[in-house]
Amino acid sequence: MKVIITGGTGLIGRALGQSLVARGHQVWALTRSPQSAHLPSGIEPVGWDGETPRGWQPLVEQADAVINLAGENLGAGRWSLERKARILNSRLNAGRAVVQALQAATHRPHTLIQASAVGYYGPGDNTLLTESSPAGQDYLAQVAVAWEKSTAEAETLGLRRVVVRTGIVLDAHEGALPRLVLPFRFMAGGPLGSGRQYLPWIHLVDEVNAIQFLLENPSANGPYNLAAPQPLSQSDFGRVLGRVLRRPYWLPAPAFALHLALGEMSTLVLDGQRAVPSRLLELGYSFAYPDLEPALNHILKT
Repeated sequence: MKVIITGGTGLIGRALGQSLVARGHQVWALTRSPQSAHLPSGIEPVGWDGETPRGWQPLVEQADAVINLAGENLGAGRWSLERKARILNSRLNAGRAVVQALQAATHRPHTLIQASAVGYYGPGDNTLLTESSPAGQDYLAQVAVAWEKSTAEAETLGLRRVVVRTGIVLDAHEGALPRLVLPFRFMAGGPLGSGRQYLPWIHLVDEVNAIQFLLENPSANGPYNLAAPQPLSQSDFGRVLGRVLRRPYWLPAPAFALHLALGEMSTLVLDGQRAVPSRLLELGYSFAYPDLEPALNHILKT
């Protein structure tokens, strides 16, 4: 299979591209800086501007699938009005570029996988959230809804479209986990805010495997939650993390302090969703790491 990945230089894109190459697929990763892109062996970097099909349109004629992961990192800085606009526009522009490339193609890929996030459901309580749960109304939910809609038109072109609503992807070096680990290194781990908010986590291995599973399964379509079957509250997550690191879990970080430090971005740690992968399990996917402690042991001790 020949696959185009937008956002191919990010955490998920690099790992996914590497895995696809290992399985015998040909992978092109779209990047703004193809000359300096640090990609695993076998992935071909291709330049793009993030907004148009210019430069990579010919690849669409050859591709069997497009995986659209492009979007500015939510946790890279405080959410000023300018930054919030960049977060949204980076996703909308990439989606529109993908649709334009597909519309112009005489030979189209058969599958489009569109990235999204469990933030689609908005801040939650203890309610289990499946793919049929309604969208939230907060900023992150609005971004996720718009992100998903950005490529919806591809379905009118005859493509199979899969939407992956991803939780917190756990990796030793990138993403949320290194930030969660840091206080424990200084013996200062503890609840964030109330600690009752749910963390819909997923091991990077399962994130990659699940996307490949959906890519290669012709019956897969529509939205899928990519999160482990057992979401945990932040307090329970922290206790497991402390046990794996052999560090105490005792010092709370009050919500007001996190608001002061992070501003509106504090929603990333103070709010959560009890999202479960109902449709993914129904389709027959088997998680490599369904439980947190083995997942953390694998990530932090290898």
